[in-house]
Parts: sequence; C-alpha cells; structure tokens
Amino acid sequence: MIFGSFSNMAAGSQPLAVALLSILTGVLSFPLGQETKHTSCHATKPNMLNVHLVPHTHDDVGWLKTVDQYYYGDRNDIQHAGVQYILDSVVDQLLKNPDRRFIYVETAFFYRWWKQQSSSMQQTVKQLVNEGRLEFVNGGWCMSDEATTHYSAVIDQMTMGLRFLNETFGPCGRPRVAWHIDPFGHAREHASMFAQMGYDGFFFGRLDYQDRARRMIDKEQELLWRASDSLTPPMADLFTGILPNGYNPPQGFCWDQSCDDPPIRDDPDLEDYNVDDVVNRFLTIASAQAAVYKTNHIIMTMGSDFQYENANLWYKNLDKLIHYVNAQQANGIKVNVLYSTPSCYLQELHRANLTWSLKTDDFFPYADDAHDFWTGYFTSRPALKRYERISNSNLQTCNQLEVLGGPVSRNGHFGEGDSQTMMKAMAVAQHHDAVSGTEKQHVANDYARRLANGWQHCQVVVSNSLAALSGSSAQRIYCDNLNISVCPLTESSKKFSVNVYNPLARPVTWPVRLPVNGTAYTVSDAKGKAVDCQVVPVSRATQEVRRNWGFAVNELVFQVQAPPLGYSTYSVSLVKDGPPPTSTKHRAPTVIQNKFLQVTFNPDTGLLSSLSNLETKQEYNASDGNNSQSDQPSGAYIFRPNSSTPFIISQTAKTETVQNSVVQEVRQWFAPWVSQVVRLYADSRALELEWTVGPLPIDDSLGKEVITRLDTSIKTSEIFYTDSNGREVLQRKKDFRPTWHLKQSEPIAGNYYPINSRAFIKDDVDQLTVVTDRSQGGGSIHNGSLEIMLHRRLLYDDVRGVGEPLNETSNIFPEGLVVRGRLLLSLDPPPTAADTHRPLAQEMVLQPLLTFTDGNLNPHTQLEFSGLQAALPPAVHLLTLTQWDKDSVLLRLEHQFQSWESKVNSQPVTINLQKLFSTLEVLGMSELNLSANQWKDEMIRFDWKPQTGKKPLLKTFEDPSVWEVTLRPMEIRTFLLRVSLR
Repeated sequence: MIFGSFSNMAAGSQPLAVALLSILTGVLSFPLGQETKHTSCHATKPNMLNVHLVPHTHDDVGWLKTVDQYYYGDRNDIQHAGVQYILDSVVDQLLKNPDRRFIYVETAFFYRWWKQQSSSMQQTVKQLVNEGRLEFVNGGWCMSDEATTHYSAVIDQMTMGLRFLNETFGPCGRPRVAWHIDPFGHAREHASMFAQMGYDGFFFGRLDYQDRARRMIDKEQELLWRASDSLTPPMADLFTGILPNGYNPPQGFCWDQSCDDPPIRDDPDLEDYNVDDVVNRFLTIASAQAAVYKTNHIIMTMGSDFQYENANLWYKNLDKLIHYVNAQQANGIKVNVLYSTPSCYLQELHRANLTWSLKTDDFFPYADDAHDFWTGYFTSRPALKRYERISNSNLQTCNQLEVLGGPVSRNGHFGEGDSQTMMKAMAVAQHHDAVSGTEKQHVANDYARRLANGWQHCQVVVSNSLAALSGSSAQRIYCDNLNISVCPLTESSKKFSVNVYNPLARPVTWPVRLPVNGTAYTVSDAKGKAVDCQVVPVSRATQEVRRNWGFAVNELVFQVQAPPLGYSTYSVSLVKDGPPPTSTKHRAPTVIQNKFLQVTFNPDTGLLSSLSNLETKQEYNASDGNNSQSDQPSGAYIFRPNSSTPFIISQTAKTETVQNSVVQEVRQWFAPWVSQVVRLYADSRALELEWTVGPLPIDDSLGKEVITRLDTSIKTSEIFYTDSNGREVLQRKKDFRPTWHLKQSEPIAGNYYPINSRAFIKDDVDQLTVVTDRSQGGGSIHNGSLEIMLHRRLLYDDVRGVGEPLNETSNIFPEGLVVRGRLLLSLDPPPTAADTHRPLAQEMVLQPLLTFTDGNLNPHTQLEFSGLQAALPPAVHLLTLTQWDKDSVLLRLEHQFQSWESKVNSQPVTINLQKLFSTLEVLGMSELNLSANQWKDEMIRFDWKPQTGKKPLLKTFEDPSVWEVTLRPMEIRTFLLRVSLR
C-alpha cells in the first residue's frame, strides 16, 4: 500500500395511469394514450443538403449559481441567467410563428415554471407540445453526470422527470431522444440505460479531440453504440450522434443577448446590409460540416448556456436565415434549411437506412487538448461525493419503509413525512456540475444542504414506519456522524437499543462501531442471545477529525445480523465505567488474520506487505511506501500532475495495534494529514482500509492530489478493469483506446478512469478487487499496480468556466477539508471473484441504517422483521421498491452479474412476485420500461444496422407463469404492482 500525492502548479395524452381498470389473469390494465407520430416535423428535400436548426438552451441545474439563483435570475453579478424568463420568452415567440421549434431538457426547472403558470397558459403549452412545436428531450430531472453517478440514482432521477412529463402531457411529452450535450465524457452504462428506457437515439457534444479528428475523417461521428456485453442485442443498442460544435451555434451565428455576433441586416436601403455575407458564410459552414457526416442531413445547435432569455433576438434572425438561404435554391443552391428537433433529425437518419459503425467501449477519458484531460473531476469534492452516496442509501431505505409500513408511514406517530423532498434533492445532485464536483463552493454547499433537508423529511417516514412495524412509539435518534465516532445518545446513555434496518434483499452481517465512554458493555440480539462485543479506544485520527463535536473516548464494536429488507434490534447496557482500555499496542505489527484472510506487515516500516486468502491459498505481495503531484494547472475538471513520479509522503508509518475477538486493526500514521486503519473483522472475507486525509498542506504554494497505490506481484500486462456507473465492468489498457490510435501526452492523467464502485487487476491465478465507497478516479500506471485518487486541493482555476480553485474549507476545517473513506479489498481466483465483489459492492452502496432508542424497550416491541418471505438469490438485487400511488408500488429487480462473470451466478433466475413480500399481497402486475413511463410491450424503438455482421434479432423469452419473472444476466425488469397490506 502506497500513499502519495501529486503536487501541481500553474504554468501560466394520458398519464401512466394508477387506477385499476381490470384484473385479467392477474395482470393490471391501465389506459395509455396512442403513440404520437413524427407528424410535426417539417418536410425535408431528398435531393438537397437539409440543415436542421435546433433552437435550444442549456440550463445547468446549479453550477456557478445555485438552482434557485438560476431559476429566478438572482446573483447576475456571477452569471447573467434566469430560467423562468427563458421559458416565458420562448413560449411567447413560439406562438408568433407556427414554423418555429424549441427543445427543453431539464425537468427540474420546467416543473417549477409549470407550477407557477395559469391554467390558460398551461393549456397553451400543452397545445405547443401536442403540435410538436415544443419538444422535450432527455427529460430527466437534470442532465446527469456520467462518470461519478451510480446507476440506481440515475434511474431514479430519470424516472422522476419522465413521470412528471408523462402525467402532464401524455405520450406527446415523452422524449424520444437522450441529450447529454455537456457531460465530460460518456459512460457505456448510461447508453444501456437510455436504450432500456425506450430512447431512439442519443446526442452529445463532448468527446476526446483525437477521437473526434479520427471520426471526422472516417465519417463516424454518428454510430451504433452496443452498450452491454450481456444483454441480447439490440436491447442495449443505442444510435449515438456527436454534435458538430459541442452544443453551440456555428461561429458567427449566435444571436442571443449574451452574444456579440451581428444581426442579419436585410434592408438594402440601410447601411451595413449583410444578407449576402451571412448566406455565403452559412453555406460554407454547412458544406464543411456535411463533408464529415454521412447523410444529406446535418444538425446545428442554435443556442447555448442559459440562452433565449430574450427569444425574439434568436427567432427573428433564424427566421431570416432560413428565408434567405432557402431563397438561393432558385439559383441552383441545393441547401434546405429548416427548424427542427433532435427527434426529427433522428427520423431522417433512420429513413436513410444506412449501416453504422459499431462501438462497444465508452468515451472515457475525455481530453480537449494534448495536456488537458478531464480526469480530475472523477475525485473532486470527495466529501460531497460520499454524502451523495450515503443519501442515496438513505433514500432507498426511506422508500422501502414507506411501502412496508403502509399509509401510517406518511402520517403517523411522528407527524407527516415525505420522501419527495429527498427524491428531488438526490435528483438535483446527479447533475453534471453537482456530484461531479465541478461547481462553485457555495453551490456545493447548497447541494449538501438540500440533501440534509431531504433526509430530515425522510427521517419522519422512517420513524413512523418502524413504529408501526415494531409496535413501539419510542423516540428514534439518528446519528449521522458515526464515521467520526459522534453520537450523543450512545456517549451518555447507560442503556439503549440499536435498530439495524437492512435495505438489501438478502441477510447481511455488518460491523457496528458506537462511540461510548464506558469500558465494558453487554449486547444482546433480538432473541436475547448475548453478542460478542469489545471496547477499543478512539483512534488519534478520529479525535483530531471530530474536533469538539463528540466526547467519547472509546468505541463499542460488535457485529450485527439483519434480515432481508428488514430490521433486527440489539440491546446495549453499560457494565463498567472507568479509564480507556489498554488494548492498543505501540509496536510494529507482523500479522493480523481471521479464518478467511491473513495480512502481514513489514516490521521495519509498519506498511502492509502481503494479503493472503486462507481458503484458496492465494497470496499477493505488496511493496509499500507513501505518495503527493500538475502547467495547464489541475483544477475542478482537469488533472495535470507536474511529474510522472508521485512524491512519497512517508517511507514508514507509526503504528498501533488493536486485536480482540471482534476486530483486528493496525492504525497507521504517515503524516499529520494522512492516516489509515487496516481493519479485519472476525467474519469478513474483505480487508477494510479506512483512510483519513487532510487538511492537505499548501504552505509550499503547491496544490496536491493524494493517491493510494497498491503495488502487487500480479502480472497484469498493462490491463485493469473498472465498473461503469456501478454495473458492468470494462477492460482498460494503459496508453490505449479501442477505437483510435492514441498519441499519449499525459502518461498519468491520460490513464485515469472513473471508478464508481470497484476496480480490479488480475492474471490467470489472482484477482485483487478494490470496492470504493464513493466515485473516485484511478488507474493502473505500472504493471501489477492499482492507484486511486482520494482527495484534491488545488490553488489555481483550470480555466474551464468555474472561475475558482478547488480549495475546500469550512467553518469546522478553516485550514482545509478533512475527508475520511473506506476501501474494501478482496483476493480471489478470477473465475469466482465476482461472487465476492458483486454483493460486497451492493453492501457498500446500500448500507444498513442504524436508529437508536434510549432506555428499556417496551416488552411488546417486535424486535425483528423482514419484508420478504425469503431472501432473494445471490444473483438478484432488489433495486427499487417505492410507493407509486395509493394502491400501487414500483418494483425493480435486477440480475447483478454479467454473463461471463460467474459459473454459479451468471445463470437466469426466476422469481415469483406473489411469494415475494411478507406484508404485501400482490393483486396485479404490469411490466414497464426501465424509466417507468411506458408499458414494456408498447415500447417500440428504431432499429439500426451495424456495419459489421448481420442485424441481430432480439430474443424474446417467456416467463414461466403470470406471476413468475425470469431475470437474465444484467437484466433489470420494472413492474407496477397493485398491492394491499396483508
């Protein structure tokens, strides 16, 4: 294990119905409107170059200003932008000319605007939507980031946005095109999700400059993306188009109030008549663009960030542009310009009936110049990234308990609660300038505030539900700072209980660490059986991190077991007060082990030297040290170290050892701002590394990017593997791109990739997998090595728009942010490694929620509960369980293994939905697409032909019976269930 940091310096219709109409053979029937056709598209001309002008605005759901500031047009001293005025102005201008078109993307903003409109204005907008003059594209609550988001949160935010559009506008409001024009690189899993949500195509603006140059030459800027190696084509196939100017207009053709380009001056009697010049320049640009695309249709994005606040400027000039260019057809110019939308453009590409190049990898990493790799944001704002991930876990727990507890969950003993506030906060957090870490500091603070406020609303739901399920109305306490040993109740109470709710659909064993001040305790489980528990002193690092928050000197450590989709309650009693235990030893350790793993340390340096799997007799040797590293300066987006060799923070570690029957740990101290605990619990098959980094010193006027590196004896041949948004795993190779010959200019930053939940290295014998607790950047720069960036503190802006350095401080940490996290390491034979890391990653994402009650429990309290009749098989994950309406719940089940990963678990699995829940009776069911805005059997997508091989035929599989559903590798199935409480 090597800790290091890189220093850097500047160089200069119908809603999806909820009323049950009939139950026929146990299947729900809901009314849906007929599918709208592309009847609103303007006619094109087959013998001409058709130029599709797409008026649009790109409205960040927070970036330089907060969401509220952007909507209202506040703080224009930071950036002139007011979304409400954009929508006001666009609607007004669309009504003035029926030829005009406009697309809108971010439902979070449109939802706000819609709620403020009069009923007559709402009817007007519905008419514009029905006529195809106002078209929604993408349609999620936000335009999510693709590198640092987890698939479960992306699905949720897309579902929220698309549900609002569906319920408000019916099928005419359902987007047909995914539109990610601004994210900084593109994930294969996003393409897979979009395909399963029913989109016909996907357009984006940013890709690597070398990739674009090659694709322009080969006319492959439009392609077919095969986004899964497990799902049968074309289930995850998605037509993908790369826009010609990012998402901006062609140079010289921007007519917004924020633009400087001259308007079209078409009165020949006035000075500066420029129609001829405008037409000639436009024809030149259109011809150049057509030369690098494949059909006689090209698209131009006419708009940019927060444009169209005065839509008259744009439309008046666009009307003239269309008129004067098309007038040249009388002179033999074969160019036809028209108002269009992405779906109309896509329809023309489909009609062309061509074959398209096939892509099976992803679009990471993204660089816009030789030394400007946008790989820093994979790690930027690591504390916010972790808080977003915890918030996702809390939201899933809130949604599940709202269903399992019934109506009393929303309005019960603890008052009225709701999950909507938390859902909206989480949806906003998926934005590509939110969890990505590329926003201004005050905006990051606002995202965190929204998540905290949402969790307060959800706590009421959780408390109400647990009170209903347990029969106890005792006050429940939430301790959200347990990671730094702060919980006022456990620190002071002599008797309390711990309720452990498990959001996974299988039982879990989980370590609990509670801050206490006693030296001996008894713990008993739900059956009254004694549980082995130990008291250990709070670590030095924790004492420093928590400052004046908590006063516990010890931690009570024990392992709990919780049933699937349920809870178990543990009682804790103080036995003995007194001084802290003397269980730590200030000596260089040699070995810690349990029945599964053995970990050895170098006695001279205190560093980890080997990890052995005692079951499989595997061992990998690690060489250790410590590592700190950027001319285009590193910033919120860009990673650019000033050396390929990281600075070793320390060659040795000061250590102390804790060893007892519950846990063994070696506490390593590398520097005042870097420490780590190597921890092994009694029944764990994974080694835990708990790192604490910060405040990063800047007294040498250098920014720093801290990495942890595992150097092993595994023979990797410059290959390693990362996940895509927490789901499918992709192979990576050093200095290599599958679709073009890479000219590598940044040997470190150019080999970093997003790690959302796991990364691994392997050879024929050994696989070392690292499971992360948040999204981070990492790579394998040397054979047998895996490095992960933990924290970044930078002193210069990287000139990509955010306008401030990534230099996080707070009231608690004015000298610099301190961040703590966990990595889990497993060592397995490659054929069985996924059987370990798949469930391990799900445990990291959906962690048990602990709630506390003071004093003795009511003797009639139900101490254990499971919402399932039986645990789901290891291959199946319960992805979503949430209340849809009064009598319906939305259920998503997924097969969490790829087709090649496991001999045991990469097999189809059949689940009986009527036998699934213990408290819910399933009366009827109907299957939806992934985003739950269309019935699965009505989802019809364009089919596309790849250049290589025959067009695959989608295999159809029949479920065994009405109530039984079969899941195949990497398949997610979504159901709307009509239920009643048993």
